[in-house]
Amino acid sequence: MIGTQLTATAIPLQVYEITHSSFAVGLTGLVAIFPMIAGGLFGGAVSDAVDRRRLVVATSSGLSLISLALFVLALRGLATVWPLYLIVGVQSALTAVDSPGRRAIIPNLVPPEILPAALGLEQVGFNTGLTFGPLLAGLAVAGGGFELAYGLDAVSFLAAVYGTLRLPSMRPAGGGTKAGLASVADGLRFLRGQPVVMMTFVVDLLAMIFGMPRALFPQIAHTQFGGGPRTAGFLYSAVAAGALLGAAVGGWFGRVRRQGLAVLVAVAAWGAAITLFGLTHHLALGLVLLAAAGAADMVSAVFRVAILNTATPDGMRGRLQGVFIVVVAGGPRLGDLEAGVTASLVSPGFSVVSGGLACVVGVAALAAAVPSFRRYDDRLAIAARAEREAAGAASEPAPS
Repeated sequence: MIGTQLTATAIPLQVYEITHSSFAVGLTGLVAIFPMIAGGLFGGAVSDAVDRRRLVVATSSGLSLISLALFVLALRGLATVWPLYLIVGVQSALTAVDSPGRRAIIPNLVPPEILPAALGLEQVGFNTGLTFGPLLAGLAVAGGGFELAYGLDAVSFLAAVYGTLRLPSMRPAGGGTKAGLASVADGLRFLRGQPVVMMTFVVDLLAMIFGMPRALFPQIAHTQFGGGPRTAGFLYSAVAAGALLGAAVGGWFGRVRRQGLAVLVAVAAWGAAITLFGLTHHLALGLVLLAAAGAADMVSAVFRVAILNTATPDGMRGRLQGVFIVVVAGGPRLGDLEAGVTASLVSPGFSVVSGGLACVVGVAALAAAVPSFRRYDDRLAIAARAEREAAGAASEPAPS
């Protein structure tokens, strides 16, 4: 994750250095979103059909080659942005295939009762990368150029491949379902009949499209806080630092039963913190507000994933995780585009404040529109899951 965030931070910094345009930075979201959608849906179907460990090893190896390509382009002194847009598209597709397999593995390693706590622990590792990756990227770009950031990312994939190889074989329950359009359609039909699961996607899209000012950080670092790449690195890292701190003290996650309500409160808190961030010109206060937003987003993420995994059978989990990745990764990309366009038409400050307010109002409307999500209790969902698994075991033929 640290290596991945080196590249995720370096690319918008490089686009801004070449173009001096937040709109151009926001366009990285547009070129990533369609490969992300296709890759997520296809990747989810594949992860329900094959050994998930082998799939993740293959995709991680492909992503390392992407980082090597960025390293070579940086060494040659790239002066135009179109190669970066092309690479972002390919990288997004590979990431969207990689992530469903990774996430579908986790529920098979722990019992459902402690899944929220396990996801909180996973968030510690995830947000450690999100915290220190952008900081290291800012230092690397300022001290050694973009090639140093991309080179470190390429090397870091050795750890990702090694860690995955240490896992046991991870075939889907029942041997898997053949990947294809029919498999994708089955997953979408299942999702359509699960309003609570659907809401885990909708609330995240709301928060990320309207409340994520990430594409504006290079410009805000300069115009609002009077800094440069190092300041931008602090802004990128502050959100993850807050999430890391919240996850580190997240032992209480496993005791929360009204998980839908927890998601709604967390997303509203995210929008409020982003609104206040857009109103301040003091860097220290801005970093604190971004950290508060990150902590709220982490709480939302833990319970959204817990709801998704508890309510979804293992044989369907890869496809639903594919949709999850499309939302989680595609939402911020759409948010990049929305933030960049609004900032270009009005101002960066207006873009941040209006987006945060839209998030708060939107989550209140969703809470009123879908009361079953607000009332969701994981104890009932765990009991229903146990009944499904028992019925499935009873229907299997006895061994000869």
